[in-house]
Amino acid sequence: MIQTADFPPVRGVLTPNRPLADLTWLRVGGPADVLFQPTDLSDLKGFLSGLAPDVPVFPMGVGSNLIVRDGGLRAVVIRLGRGFNSIEIQGDRVTAGAAALDAHVARKAAAEGLDLTFLRTIPGAIGGAIAMNAGCYGTYIADVFVSTQAVTRQGEEVTLTADDLNFRYRQTDLPDGWVITSTTFEAPRGDPEALETKMKDQLAKRDATQPTKDRTAGSTFRNPAGFSSTGQADDRHDLKAWKLIDDAGLRGHTLGGAQMSEKHPNFLTNTGNATAEDLENLGELVRKKVFQTSGIQLEWEVIRVGEPGREQ
Repeated sequence: MIQTADFPPVRGVLTPNRPLADLTWLRVGGPADVLFQPTDLSDLKGFLSGLAPDVPVFPMGVGSNLIVRDGGLRAVVIRLGRGFNSIEIQGDRVTAGAAALDAHVARKAAAEGLDLTFLRTIPGAIGGAIAMNAGCYGTYIADVFVSTQAVTRQGEEVTLTADDLNFRYRQTDLPDGWVITSTTFEAPRGDPEALETKMKDQLAKRDATQPTKDRTAGSTFRNPAGFSSTGQADDRHDLKAWKLIDDAGLRGHTLGGAQMSEKHPNFLTNTGNATAEDLENLGELVRKKVFQTSGIQLEWEVIRVGEPGREQ
């Protein structure tokens, strides 16, 4: 257990032994040794620079793509809030704080005639979107990315380029413990009304095909095809994770309180009383069955962190 006695002074909030379940979309998981919510950039930099180098740090967004295991997380979890959610627009460039919600960035950009509409249906905040190279409908963060500001584990502020991050499908090379603080995008121009209509259409399609009212963490597994849906009529499904799961007969399959959604089988859902262990075990069962039926090894898209719970 990490002790806070030797922590550097902060202006933000330090909470020892903080349960994380209520901070994740799946509503599962044990406590973090410490949760730190910095007030602003200087608070974050001062904390990291003064923190003993052997103390693990885990940056956490809004928990939309995360399973925290039942035993919790032996680390300082850093969660950015209001001091990091600004959205500024100059010309064709949008600079968004890491805590700004993807949907809010898309909407504010669209109102100014800038097309970041692909962000509208992506759950989560900008920091996580950068780290995962989030995308849908054939557009990814990498396509509109200019630069990211981050704070290193040693408390130094750095600017990262696309070459530094090495964007790939649902992956980047962001070093462990580094905290993204803001990102600048360059967006193509569009008519504000047309962009608003486009986002409404995307939302309607998402709500018709995904279990948006359930407790999920978005897509559970990466598509073996190596890309997201393009949203086009001729989009191929043979190497999409949902199709492989469906073909393995696992649509709606349950384990404890966890279920692969009936509506979209690549969505792992908490039906109400799932543990993190239920969710992860069901995911591993799906990976095993899909490999048996297709020879394809599904890779997790949902981030899993922490320690398993103790045996009862």
